[in-house]
Amino acid sequence: DVQLVESGGGSVQAGGSLRLSCVVSGYAYSDGYCLGWFRQDPGKEREGLATLWIGGATTTYADSVEGRFTISRDNAKNTLYLQMNSLILEDSAMYYCATYWAGWGTRGQGTQVTVS
Repeated sequence: DVQLVESGGGSVQAGGSLRLSCVVSGYAYSDGYCLGWFRQDPGKEREGLATLWIGGATTTYADSVEGRFTISRDNAKNTLYLQMNSLILEDSAMYYCATYWAGWGTRGQGTQVTVS
């Protein structure tokens, strides 16, 4: 079974940057053809942020983060990244990496990002 473990969250001032990491293990194409990041806080709707096509380099971004966030991966390290620049207060949330194919699938435990 696929497992995803996020890290890299923390507290940062507005305008700052963070890089989230997600180590992926046990992944199979049956888990979906994309990996990505979404954020969600209790009582709020899930917001998909970015996805990356496993078979190539195609990426998608939500309007709210395009130009500020970059999704990437290091195949040698089995790690997915989310580089977040120009952070704003509204970016504060729990961030999750997950499989994605016609909807979000298995996710990690999340990493908290707080912008002040």
